[in-house]
Amino acid sequence: MRTLFISILTDESMHEALKAKFIEGNPLFMSFVAITLIIGLTFCIERIIYLALADINTKKFLSRLEKLYKEGDKEAAVEHCRNTRGPVASICLQGLLHSEDTPEDIERTVASYADVEVAKLEKGCTWITLFIAIAPSLGFLGTVIGMVMSFDDIEMAGDISPTIVAGGMKVALITTIFGIISAVVLQIFYNYILSRIEHLTTQMERAAIELIEILRK
Repeated sequence: MRTLFISILTDESMHEALKAKFIEGNPLFMSFVAITLIIGLTFCIERIIYLALADINTKKFLSRLEKLYKEGDKEAAVEHCRNTRGPVASICLQGLLHSEDTPEDIERTVASYADVEVAKLEKGCTWITLFIAIAPSLGFLGTVIGMVMSFDDIEMAGDISPTIVAGGMKVALITTIFGIISAVVLQIFYNYILSRIEHLTTQMERAAIELIEILRK
């Protein structure tokens, strides 16, 4: 890994340095770690895009909705919700469709649909956590296998040579390092995704409260 850091400091191609370390760490073991990272990042990118598209200007949306509803144009208010993407618009739509119910029933309906929308926001997150756990585990597996290889080489040589030991240990340590790095990268993306979900959930709660107030008036 020191050569990797040196290559960064000396402007050497990082791609070439990573490729060299990938080969040194044994392509078979490293491929499993790389596949885990790629699949995990795919889920992360999909969630980030989905959450970005689900986010709207809640204040502006609710202001327009209140104006239409106060003017008595319920159909226009419903269309306004249908034409707006995201969970905030979805729960407001369900509230408007049940506007003739009692405030308590409306609140229960909105809360039920809010749970559904939260589940949609969290879709795929369990897979991300799975890959966060798998990446270092595969690295540790490579470590164990690398150590076994090292002992096999020592047994075949019939002598404890630093060169023989270093070869197996290099495989062991490199796979562990890349496994941990992969887990850290995925964890950063996962925490960002959780923060976006929390933001949208807060917006949904705010919208639900304001919608019930609008319907009561």
